[in-house]
Amino acid sequence: MEAGAGMKPYRLRPGRLIAKAVLALAGFLAVFPLAWTALNALKNNVDIITRVPKVVFTPTLANISYILGRDSVLTGLYNSAVACGAAVLIGIVLGLPAAYAVARYPNRFAGDIQFFVLSLRFLPPVAVAIPLMVIWLQIGLYDTLPALIVTYSLLTISVIMWLAIPAFQGVPKEIEEAAFVDGYGAYSVFWRIALPVAARSLIGAIAFSFVLVWNEFLIALMLSSSNAKTLPIVASELSQQGMNVPWGILNASVVLLSLPPLLFLGVLSGFLNSVFRQKKS
Repeated sequence: MEAGAGMKPYRLRPGRLIAKAVLALAGFLAVFPLAWTALNALKNNVDIITRVPKVVFTPTLANISYILGRDSVLTGLYNSAVACGAAVLIGIVLGLPAAYAVARYPNRFAGDIQFFVLSLRFLPPVAVAIPLMVIWLQIGLYDTLPALIVTYSLLTISVIMWLAIPAFQGVPKEIEEAAFVDGYGAYSVFWRIALPVAARSLIGAIAFSFVLVWNEFLIALMLSSSNAKTLPIVASELSQQGMNVPWGILNASVVLLSLPPLLFLGVLSGFLNSVFRQKKS
């Protein structure tokens, strides 16, 4: 009897084939702008403003060298990294335990807390920035990194709580009850049981909060004038040159603006996976 005799050949169903085609098209539409921006960062301005887009060209690193050689860009990168990193860390330290408490120890105020956290995202940025700008001006912290960190922390705490509450609610209660029977305390259950089980969703919540504050423009614009300018503000200043926009430099700045969130997500995923793997072992 021949191997594989009687087995029907595998055929893709039309519905599955269409689904894969749609998924491939969606992936292409998501990746193409990023790839084209990176490609333009390696072009001279003459090659970018042509009527027919050039795919074959002589690459140059002048745009990237110009961006990395400007003190304002390096200062904006430093301000963004410090403000966003500190705000996300504060959001993790305060937001995750608060989300777990709301998810696992509900009371009559739990619904109000969730609505209040969600309502912070309903407000337009200007509604948050103007009162805070007045406060920071009155106490002498306007245009400083501490003011930016505290403001960004309001965003990260609310976002992390909003996304982490459903993640902790999805953790089976039976696992936690078994841990309590084995002698684990509430802190140990939170750290050793709830966090590893909900790790994937929590990584997404932390990454989303980082991207949200990293790309924040209006709040950073209203709370800084010179000393605390973030990278999005510095990058926007490169386009305020009328018809003489240096498109290559502008594309290089977009690439620089996009790299830290991608690196942050990769490092965060690897770090948390290694930590939780050690906890399970």
